[in-house]
This record gives sequence, structure tokens and C-alpha cells, in this order.
Amino acid sequence: MQQTLTYALYGAIAAVTIVLALGILNLFRTDAKARTRSNQLMRLRVAVQFVAILILVALGWAAGVLR
Repeated sequence: MQQTLTYALYGAIAAVTIVLALGILNLFRTDAKARTRSNQLMRLRVAVQFVAILILVALGWAAGVLR
């Protein structure tokens, strides 16, 4: 269980990093939809960070730290 949650946490951290990088790259775009895309990426990043925090809490619970 812990190993699965650990891998899920690594995946969530990677997803946050990818979405953050896409958001930073979007700052350099000058097309008409750049602002909308930036807001969508920011919302996606917040959602992925929330999932990462939930996985971290579940990992702490599975490890016995949060009892």
C-alpha cells in the first residue's frame, strides 16, 4: 500500500511540474487565447496539487504517522 501511494505521489509531483512548466511556457505566447489558457492551466495546477496533498496525507496515514 505504501509503495503504491509513494509511486502515486511521485506521479502527482511530476504532473504538477509538467503543468507548471506549461504555464510558464504559456507566458511567452502572444496569441488571443493565451490569457484563457493561462487561467485553465492555473486551475489545473491547483487541482493536481490538491490531489498530491491528498495522496501525501494518505501516505502518512498508511505509514502510521497520522493515527
